[in-house]
Amino acid sequence: MQYKDYYKIMGLTRDSNADAIKRAYRKLARKYHPDVSKEPQAEERFKELGEAYEVLRDPQKRAAYDHLGSTWQPGQEFTPPPDWQTEGFGFNRSTAAGGATANHFSDFFETLFGHAFHARPDASGTGARVRGQDQRAKVAISLDDAYRGTTHVIQVAVAEADATGNRGTRNHTLQVRIPSGIVQGQQIRLAGQGSPGMGGGPRGDLYLEVQLQPHPYFEAEGRDIYLNLPLTPWEAALGAQLTVPTLGGKVEVKIPAGSQAGQKLRLKGRGLGGKTPGDQYIVLQIVAPPALTPAAREAYERMSQELQFNPRSHMGV
Repeated sequence: MQYKDYYKIMGLTRDSNADAIKRAYRKLARKYHPDVSKEPQAEERFKELGEAYEVLRDPQKRAAYDHLGSTWQPGQEFTPPPDWQTEGFGFNRSTAAGGATANHFSDFFETLFGHAFHARPDASGTGARVRGQDQRAKVAISLDDAYRGTTHVIQVAVAEADATGNRGTRNHTLQVRIPSGIVQGQQIRLAGQGSPGMGGGPRGDLYLEVQLQPHPYFEAEGRDIYLNLPLTPWEAALGAQLTVPTLGGKVEVKIPAGSQAGQKLRLKGRGLGGKTPGDQYIVLQIVAPPALTPAAREAYERMSQELQFNPRSHMGV
């Protein structure tokens, strides 16, 4: 069974209101009505249009359809989610838009809105309790907050629908606890903070995707933290005991004699926390001081004569 994108069939977006849906149907119905249309496959398009309109014009059907989410592609092989519940909506399935009978509807429609599936009726017994659609948003936090954990106050736009199916949004202020050790792309679920349900159904959930803001000198890869550490040539050659920053504070690190640029030193457990904490990797970068004074130039000339070092010898040059 293939997924049908009813919004695409009608040339609409998911935030289209009831008036836009009605106008689109009237325009396309005139274009594809099989009695007058000369368009190829007009009869098939007209049936498909009637099915899309039957769903999108009805606030309860539309809310149920929207609950499937927007990630499906037209023609993609479709299986209803395990928690799909649809009987008891109070749908008039004997007739459809344009006078078409329900028998003209696709397997996709019948699977979603036919009698074979079950939903809990609301307390009044007049409709179905349809869970609201989940919402998604992003929250940007600093790497320090990801390490320590924090509380953020955020504003999100939550989709709303009135009784006629007209869509809108409202700004909603939330206080969100960011747990320590959270990583880039991880989601925080806020139960019941998504779109409202239909027929007294529960609200959907809000999923916040964490985005880590750039740090002046740390970079996160999963739970591991990377730090490019500049060294002078003599610190790399002779070795040194240096103080380096970590997210948890400064630590002392021994730089081995003969260190090379790009070499990594590992500080175990100094990355982002979790069941298995990450590590911090120190990537050594050798920085030569500029020869801006006669004394500096003389020192470099003396080094070139005394060391006789060619870093390109392995290239045969």
